[in-house]
Amino acid sequence: MDEEFFVTYFSATLNSLDIKMDALADILQPYKEIVGNVAAIVTIGQMFSGTFICYDIYKQKGTKGIGMVPFLGGIVLSILNLKYGYILRDDTMIQVNLFGLALNILYCLFYFQYTHEKMKVWGQMGLAGALSAGLIAYAQAEDPALVENRFGMIITALMFLLIAAPLFGLKDIIKKQSTEGMPFPMILSGTVVTFAWLVYGIILRNKFLVIQNMVAVLLCSVQLALFAIYPSKPKGNNKKAKAKKIN
Repeated sequence: MDEEFFVTYFSATLNSLDIKMDALADILQPYKEIVGNVAAIVTIGQMFSGTFICYDIYKQKGTKGIGMVPFLGGIVLSILNLKYGYILRDDTMIQVNLFGLALNILYCLFYFQYTHEKMKVWGQMGLAGALSAGLIAYAQAEDPALVENRFGMIITALMFLLIAAPLFGLKDIIKKQSTEGMPFPMILSGTVVTFAWLVYGIILRNKFLVIQNMVAVLLCSVQLALFAIYPSKPKGNNKKAKAKKIN
């Protein structure tokens, strides 16, 4: 009885959300092109946030404490979203992800130039390439009537994993009481970008774009809250830096 009630309640909630989303989509429909252009512009701007990480690598002449995951994840998601853009026949998604793919390849080349763990990086690049190739092959082989939903679910899961990656070190962040190592520019710009795509997803009436970006905005907001709570450097490091200046 409880199970039937839960299923009925869940279905009713989803139907209610669909009705509200359709109503909002009707209101925003005249602004589709404007919102699409804004989403494209802020996404391209967000892609340049990787230059801040590259600058940090250049300053320390190495990649110590800086992972390659944001760049490799950017390549994988750009490839998959590019394919998804072709499935949806959405020019905005195609153009943005072509640019993102090119930019993230440049970031990876820069990272590879400075890393001292080239074999490890080769392995990570191989895994990213194999994952991308496997998922693209799946999209090609899948039933055209099902591929939009199923491929959208895969992209959503990978997107959540990439955005939530900095939170995997939450225990260390709390222990050190510092957000050191968390890419603030990418998180801040990611919040703006995911909100823009959330609005665009509502206009397109695409549930996957709406759900993935709604959760993404939430995850980015949690990470931004950590920057408000903890400093970017451990307190001990700040004291040492001040002591050196006094000496």
